[in-house]
Formats: sequence, C-alpha cells, structure tokens
Amino acid sequence: MTSGHGIAGVERRGLMFVLSSPSGAGKTTLSRLLLDRMPGLSMSVSATTRAKRPAEQDGRDYHFVDKARFEAMVKNDELLEWATVFDNRYGTPRAPVEAALSSGSDVLFDIDWQGTQQLREKARADVVSVFILPPSAADLEKRLHTRAQDSDEVIRGRMSRATHELSHWAEYDYIVINYDVEDAFAEVQSILQAERLKRERRTGLTAFVRDLQKQLGQ
Repeated sequence: MTSGHGIAGVERRGLMFVLSSPSGAGKTTLSRLLLDRMPGLSMSVSATTRAKRPAEQDGRDYHFVDKARFEAMVKNDELLEWATVFDNRYGTPRAPVEAALSSGSDVLFDIDWQGTQQLREKARADVVSVFILPPSAADLEKRLHTRAQDSDEVIRGRMSRATHELSHWAEYDYIVINYDVEDAFAEVQSILQAERLKRERRTGLTAFVRDLQKQLGQ
C-alpha cells in the first residue's frame, strides 16, 4: 500500500522515516533513490541558518532563515526537532509533517541523532529510524574527498565528528551497512515497505476485520 487508502477503504497513518549517518556514508543518495522509486513518500524540508550553496534552492533543499527567525520558530513551537551542526542550526517545520501523516503519506527525514531523538520523544509511534554505516573509515574519507564540496579542514572535522555520531548507532531501529548503494537501497526499501504494513498503523483495519467476520458468519 503506497498511500493512506488501500483495499476496501483500509486507511493507514503515515510515518516519519528517518535516515541518519555520518557525512559521506550515503544517506543523501539513498534518500534520493527512495523519493524516486517509492510512491507516497515526500522529503521533509528543514529550516536552516547556514548559507545557501550555489546549486541549492530555497524551499526545495532547505528553508534558509536567519538566526532570529529560527529562534522565533523554536519559541513558538513551530519545529518538531532542531539541532546545531557545525555552528549552524537545523530544524523540521511541524505543520507540513503533521498534515502529511494525517493524510496517510510518509515523510522522509535526513537528520542526525539529535533530531531523531527529539522526534522519538514527541511521536515515537510515528517514527522509524535507520542508521547508515560506511563499510570502513577509509571508504568514508574517500567519499568525502570525492564530493569535492568541502575543504580538507572541513573534511577532517567531519571525520572527527563521525566518531561521535557512530556512538549513537544502537539508538536506531535498523542498521544498514552501505557496501553497495543498490544493495543498501534494497534493504532500506524493504524496511519502509514492512513498516507501512504494521497493524497499528492501518487505522481502518479493525472495521475491515469486523466486517469480514460478519460476512463469514452469514
């Protein structure tokens, strides 16, 4: 089932599907594959105080805001989660996510362990979390250099931060080791498909079963 409406009107509440990993481990690539190949899934667009990169678009990649606006969003409880990463702030606007879940659509999150922890505290039943591991430290460093987006100093900082991020791996529901991107995608896709079918998320299932029992009893 790929939307909130399935066979015989059995409905499903959407879920928050979280992908986390150290920078360069592949979560961005896996996120793009999921969005391309999995209907009924949309990307949560975070608000951030960091500067916009040349290829990025406001509202598509991020909602770029200044620090004052971000603080106002926090104060007004407009964010589901927020975190500080490399001196910049990131947060998830609450309203579009809650609307999507209520309509039976799933929302994909590309956030770190801090954001995942906050989501879990606020909406545990709606959150499914996956941590992406690189196959080795050497592979992670190679990927960071291949991206050619950051200076050597920034890459060293990301490698150092990866050690701290890895310490939170056991807090996640699922772990995927990204040896090969297609294999990793297949695993992540299977997780999402299975979580969509969980009994507790299919809100119309009780009525469906009762009706089926009545039919069998005739």
